[in-house]
Amino acid sequence: MSDSILTKTIIADTFRGIMAKKSFEKITISDITDQCGLNRQSFYYHFKDKYELLNWILFHEIIMPFSDGLNSNNWNEKLLDILFLIKENSRFYSNAFNTTHGYEFRHFLLSSVTNIFNCVIDQITDGVNVTPEDKTFIAEFLSYGVSGSVSNWVRTGMKQDPKYIVLHLRDIVNGLKSYFKTNYLTKQKSEPK
Repeated sequence: MSDSILTKTIIADTFRGIMAKKSFEKITISDITDQCGLNRQSFYYHFKDKYELLNWILFHEIIMPFSDGLNSNNWNEKLLDILFLIKENSRFYSNAFNTTHGYEFRHFLLSSVTNIFNCVIDQITDGVNVTPEDKTFIAEFLSYGVSGSVSNWVRTGMKQDPKYIVLHLRDIVNGLKSYFKTNYLTKQKSEPK
């Protein structure tokens, strides 16, 4: 591990610890540097501000592990891992979600889930004549549901077991197969040639 990554990790770990006790808005750069034993110049050498630091943490803890090797067959296992990570670090992630900057994480979640549903829909509809507009509409509709469910889960204290959430989401995705068979294969057979 390079010195730069090591220093970033120390700063990030310190920030996570502080943010588990104190709201994001109230944390100062001095809070971080005083606790990790670095000077402000060292902090600013690695991060522009605490917003960039939060993005760095979210990218390395959530976005990279979730995106790496993501496909329509493993999305549910990856989502389950992420939900367990979020629940294990609930104070930090609740605080991160509730910042005005938490929008970026929610936006990432939405776009990632949309990409997953686009892949799933492509696989399910292989050989079925579904317009790109219909695929996009359905993928975005489902993505808002999943993203909203995860956001609500965090916002309401993560009371449900992550397995419960992922199981229900998986059932909904599996229900897409019968939806497309019913709505598109039936239409194709009944349309005049």
